[in-house]
Amino acid sequence: MAEIKDPENTILMELSGGMVTIELMPDVAPLHTARMKELARAGAYDNVCFHRVIEGFMAQTGDVANGNMEKDFNLRAAGTGGSDLGNVDAEFSKLPHCRGSIGAARSQNPNSADSQFFINFGDNDFLNGQYTVYGQVIEGMDHVDAIVRGEPPTDPDRMISVKVAADVDA
Repeated sequence: MAEIKDPENTILMELSGGMVTIELMPDVAPLHTARMKELARAGAYDNVCFHRVIEGFMAQTGDVANGNMEKDFNLRAAGTGGSDLGNVDAEFSKLPHCRGSIGAARSQNPNSADSQFFINFGDNDFLNGQYTVYGQVIEGMDHVDAIVRGEPPTDPDRMISVKVAADVDA
């Protein structure tokens, strides 16, 4: 298991294939980091589907309003909503959108990120400086690679649970 240096800023995402460990970057994107932790602690990400998964590009999830596969799920609406917490302003940095990086999904408005995010399958440099990078997969990228593809996938994968490592009993 990967060494967790900062449990307060580490996310444990359980997928059907296994655990994915994500190191958040509060020094680079404090607002996005705080939002992800708030939603994880509320259980809002649990059972939310990956609604847009493009081979060689990324896997997008986090629509807590329409993507929960256990509560009023409508696959066609997944990806159109967010949380009731409102938008988060962009926190652009020089960090690249490299393999395993976590990026904030948003509309055309750079300050429209909320609960949705994506995990890059490869180096997507064309996104650099246009989308907030606020985390990095440090273990379990093989489980991310196994997520079912599609826009949306016919039978989507889901985040079974998402927790802040500091909240998990050892």
